[in-house]
Amino acid sequence: MPETPDIFGARALRDRVLRAWAESPARFREDANAEEDHALGGYRDRVVIELAQNAADAAARAAVPGRLRLTLRTLPAGTVLTAANTGTPLDAAGVEALSTLRASAKRGDAEAVGRFGVGFAAVVAVTDTPSIASGNAGVGWSRERARALVEGVPGLAGELGRRGGHVPLLRLPFALEELPEVPDGFDTVVRLPLREDTVTSVRRQLGEVGAALMLALPALERVEIDVEGDVRELAAERRADGEVVINGSSWRTVESHGEIPGALLENRPVEERARPFWQVRWALPEDGWPEGMPGVVHAPTPSDERLDLPALLIASFPLAPDRRHVAPGALTDFLVEQAAEGYVRLLGGLAGSPAVLELVPGPIGAGELDARVRRGIRERLPEAPVLPHRTRGRDAVAVDAPAPFVEVLGADGVVGGLLPPRWPARSPALAALGVRRVELADVIDELAAVDREPAWWHRVYGALDGAARDALGALPVPLAGEAGRVVRGPRGLLIADGVDPAGLDVLGLRFVHPEAVHPLLTRLGAVEAGPRTVLADAAVRVAVEESFEADDPDVIAEAVLGLVAAARLDPGEEPWLAELALPGEDGELYPAGELLLPESPLRGLMAGDAPFGVVDGEALERWGPETLAAVGVLDGFALAKGEDVNLTGLADEAETLELDDEDLWAEDVLRRVGPQDLPPLVPEFVAVRDLELVDDWTAALRLLATPPWRAAIVDPAHVTLHDGRRVAVPSYTAWWLRRHPVLDGRKPGEFRLGGDESLTGLYDVAPEGLDERLLLALGVRTSLEELLYEPGGAQELLDRLGDPGRNVSRAQLGVLWTTLADTPEVDVEPPDHVRAVVDGEVEVVDAEDAIVLDSPDLLPLLQGQPLVIAAQGRDTRLAELLDLPLAGDEVPGEVGTEGEKRPVPDAVRAVLPEAPADYLAHDRLTVDGQEVPWWTRDGEVHASGVHGLARALAWSTGHWADRLLIEAVLRDPESLPALLAEADLEP
Repeated sequence: MPETPDIFGARALRDRVLRAWAESPARFREDANAEEDHALGGYRDRVVIELAQNAADAAARAAVPGRLRLTLRTLPAGTVLTAANTGTPLDAAGVEALSTLRASAKRGDAEAVGRFGVGFAAVVAVTDTPSIASGNAGVGWSRERARALVEGVPGLAGELGRRGGHVPLLRLPFALEELPEVPDGFDTVVRLPLREDTVTSVRRQLGEVGAALMLALPALERVEIDVEGDVRELAAERRADGEVVINGSSWRTVESHGEIPGALLENRPVEERARPFWQVRWALPEDGWPEGMPGVVHAPTPSDERLDLPALLIASFPLAPDRRHVAPGALTDFLVEQAAEGYVRLLGGLAGSPAVLELVPGPIGAGELDARVRRGIRERLPEAPVLPHRTRGRDAVAVDAPAPFVEVLGADGVVGGLLPPRWPARSPALAALGVRRVELADVIDELAAVDREPAWWHRVYGALDGAARDALGALPVPLAGEAGRVVRGPRGLLIADGVDPAGLDVLGLRFVHPEAVHPLLTRLGAVEAGPRTVLADAAVRVAVEESFEADDPDVIAEAVLGLVAAARLDPGEEPWLAELALPGEDGELYPAGELLLPESPLRGLMAGDAPFGVVDGEALERWGPETLAAVGVLDGFALAKGEDVNLTGLADEAETLELDDEDLWAEDVLRRVGPQDLPPLVPEFVAVRDLELVDDWTAALRLLATPPWRAAIVDPAHVTLHDGRRVAVPSYTAWWLRRHPVLDGRKPGEFRLGGDESLTGLYDVAPEGLDERLLLALGVRTSLEELLYEPGGAQELLDRLGDPGRNVSRAQLGVLWTTLADTPEVDVEPPDHVRAVVDGEVEVVDAEDAIVLDSPDLLPLLQGQPLVIAAQGRDTRLAELLDLPLAGDEVPGEVGTEGEKRPVPDAVRAVLPEAPADYLAHDRLTVDGQEVPWWTRDGEVHASGVHGLARALAWSTGHWADRLLIEAVLRDPESLPALLAEADLEP
């Protein structure tokens, strides 16, 4: 059988290796261990990547488009992976390199990806019979044939036995007897019959082939993956601007490369020093990071170094012996810096787009290398021209404000280096770029120095409409009037609403310029001000209060009167306006409240020394009586008005309404309502002013009886208490009038209305001319009951009863005493004089001479004694009120005769069921030596005759009013039916 052609010198290679092993079994062990370390360590699960890398190197050496076809087929003999590629075919040097660990044939090739001569060892992890064919020649390896050769070396038997028959696979190549077929269009094919336990791993590796492989191996233009007939293809189009399109998806790439400074290679292996070139490439997917693609550093094929950046890093980092991690050292430090530079260049390609922010790395890396790369990038970012207009981050400003506001600032160049609104001011990426973030409140503060037309400010307010209000407190606002004046903060500014701001600046008012007005200003505290609102501004009140000291009081008056006319105020509605300085007809200035209209009725009824002038005629013609009256010029009496008037404050003189004796009125009201937990308030207060200045009260009352003053007299004031109750009390005006001699020169309380005769003689009938309701409000007396329920009324009654100049009838006097005793909660000072009955006549006597009659059986014993007599049962109460003794306490009451016990006639019980069973009958009854008709004070009923018995029974049973009926029954018992019928007719 002819010998297989050995084009690649496989036999010679085997012989040298076997001879070396025979001479040094340790060399055999070393080679076996090294191959096993690579296959099971750094190059495990890397067979597909290493096949692609070899294909890329072959294409690069041949300067042809790189194509790779990876095919996985399950055949009867097992599953086979083949890799067909274009490019330089396999040669003897290549076979030697593949069969010699760490002796790459690519040394000195700057374009080659493979650098260590061990990548092919990855096939050992999946197959025992790899082979390669190029053209008409091929080479293969076989673990079985290699074991047979090793077994033929006597000196290796022991080592082979210790290794369980395991021998190095790739150290002993064999010329192929049967070449695998090289597909059309390809130059080389690698055939790998897979061990059964590796098929799953290889399938997975084929499934992971994606864009990263095409980017890491730029020599490859097309990769076809065929797994059991399921074919997919990767095609890369590399454009001049660095864009790489892989299956329609674009990747933006930047690359830098150069020669490694010699100093950085001093500690690197010789093979690496022979290739002193470095390369860094970044690839950014425009459609987002591909799903399933691991974020690792490619050096240039995937490592285990995590890189959690949104771009793929492919760099010629030196690798540690495990081929999985980057080796530390000066070269790695150098490449980290180059990678950081390249990444910043990558960002520069996106300058002007906020998308660049998504690429700015945060400070925390996925690993040590990632953290170092990030640190290098972030150190360079502030100087990187990656912002709009190629602006560097440290030269840019981001305003944290609504987008429309940022647009206004940018369009007008108010803030230099301002980023457009679509750049999020609070992005941590902007901070990493060195962009200075300015808070809205700080920008607002700086706007005060901006000189712009009012219409520009209107645009600013519209742009800020959605901003947080707390940042806008110092928002500049242009004012009307003074040209160019701008103030900080809208709060308290006025927005004219039906008011012409011209001429109102003399009042200290600050109106927003009409061209700058915007709804935002009202939300920030500016006030839409019609005439009434403007008048309510504190500045107007201050201007009115200080109008006498103003440089030109007429200008102040003109402005205020214009507002009042527009507001159509009623007189007294804003009482403070009465302080406005206005000219009188005598040329002097007066407070408006001290001026009278020429036709005012007050001119004839006020006292001669009243401080009133007459308003200037020109002012009257200019403004009219209605407007002048609204500021306090008097056509009639002025009305004082208030809301929630604090009675305690008035009483303590802590507050004032400028009314005569207002504190005394408040004290009187507080006494009426009693102690309260909170100060009582008068929600709506109205009072007539200047009553103390009236001279002609007859004319004044006629005027006060008409609207609007009448209501201030006849309508009570309502006081709100802390528990929510409302109590009606006399109004201030009614109270004041009651206390002064305004009715025929006397106080109104000295008169009465006709009708209640119980007050006859004590009070005169009120003069005619005023209606009853007004007289009642003034305090004119109406009835005895009302008088007694009036605070101080009972005392007034006692005082008048003690006045000998007044006439009171005997019948009237008994009603007065009885009613006084029946009135609850009366508090009086005992009088010095009382009106009493003396032997049937009414007289005024010294109180110390009078006593209160407490029983009628005492009358015969009290001849000449002044008696205060009230209806039965009131004696004790009346004695306490008047501080007088009871008559019964002043009389010994000794019965001097014996009586005979007799039964009370039965007929009496028909009219007096409570009558006792018997009584003591006397022929002659004496008490204290004096004859009396009846006596009951010792607890017995004594009587001498029918007259006395009837009265004794009536008084002792509490039916004094029935004494005459009882007497009639006693005198004629047979008349009882007629007497009862007559009683039935009584009302």
